[in-house]
Amino acid sequence: MAPTDDSGQAAQHASPLGTTPPTRPPADGAGPDARMPRWLPRAMVLALALIAVFQLGSWAFHQLIGLLINILIAFFLALAIEPAVSKMAARGMRRGLAAFLVFFGVLIVTAGFVTLLGSMLAGQIIKIVEDFPDYLDSVIAWINGHFHTELKRVDVQEGLLRSDWLRNYVQNSATGVLDVSAQVLGGLFQLLTIALFSFYFAADGPRLRRTVCSVLPPARQAEVLRAWELAVDKTGGYLYSRGLMALVSGVAHFILLQALDVPYAPVLAVWVGLVSQFIPTIGTYLAGALPMLIAFTVDPWYALWVLVFVVIYQQFENYVLQPKLTSKTVDIHPAVAFGSVIAGTALLGAVGALIAIPAVATLQAFLGAYVKRYAVTDDPRVHGHRKRGEGPSPVTRVRALWERRRPETRHNTTDGDGSS
Repeated sequence: MAPTDDSGQAAQHASPLGTTPPTRPPADGAGPDARMPRWLPRAMVLALALIAVFQLGSWAFHQLIGLLINILIAFFLALAIEPAVSKMAARGMRRGLAAFLVFFGVLIVTAGFVTLLGSMLAGQIIKIVEDFPDYLDSVIAWINGHFHTELKRVDVQEGLLRSDWLRNYVQNSATGVLDVSAQVLGGLFQLLTIALFSFYFAADGPRLRRTVCSVLPPARQAEVLRAWELAVDKTGGYLYSRGLMALVSGVAHFILLQALDVPYAPVLAVWVGLVSQFIPTIGTYLAGALPMLIAFTVDPWYALWVLVFVVIYQQFENYVLQPKLTSKTVDIHPAVAFGSVIAGTALLGAVGALIAIPAVATLQAFLGAYVKRYAVTDDPRVHGHRKRGEGPSPVTRVRALWERRRPETRHNTTDGDGSS
């Protein structure tokens, strides 16, 4: 009978010579005296610290993204006025005073234009309200004449005043006054922030460049200064092209509005030129809506003519004028300019669309110095056509094809006669 106790199992594993075999060492971590590696706690603490720093940085970035976008706008605005400030400083004027005079001039022009436009718009709104009964009577008369109805202006007005839509609109407008006021105050604070940063960047431009270059080696300093100079040139070129397009657009719309005898034609032309060029994405619609509204107060058909002209001119500007001027002033391909605007809009919205072209132009000009270029071979395929005198002409090829087909036709005719 086989032993079943512990002594019997020990006897079975005993060596033939009566000595017990040596015991195996315990596996790592399996013994009672096994300890955790010394590097593991420090690695865990370091991993937790990195995760915490990443979360904190991500939270701070999302909280400060509005400020960062304002600083980016201010930087490009400072680059735009840098040539004017530098010219005034070269004549002995302090940079701070020069930057203040440039900003003050821009502020005066902007305030005057907004005041003139606001007074014009207020006057036209009052005129529309005063003439609304006449417009309503004409519409009711047209409906009664074509559809044989018996509508009256009093019935239409009472139905409009008692409608649920008007009541809901008034309630929503009353509750949204505070939201609109908060948005207006937020917009004013944002404009003030951009103006202050732009002033500091323009007034302390040389000091800012020295501060940046002081932490870089001499070779890197030259590259940074070259990139800065390219950014100034390309941003100025971009604004120059936008100014030219605004001038052309304003003149074209002024001719149309003056021909239609629309009031305030000069102010409306300036509005269309500036808004359509310097407000991306929705600027075209804002620019065309106001002249249509003013033209409607004169004659509803005039508003239709303005709409047709705005649509046609917009196509001309998008496909003819803008690619030519943009490629000349910022020296980038029209397709690249169009793609950069789309990419900037996707990344930063309207701000990205506004600064995308000068940013891409600066990057392209800066990287162009590091791209090695070679002489292009004199191959006709490079120019997209054959050299003159090379290869048979089209007439020769057609004649050879005709001569080749004639023996085949003659041979087929002979075979047919023989078989018959």
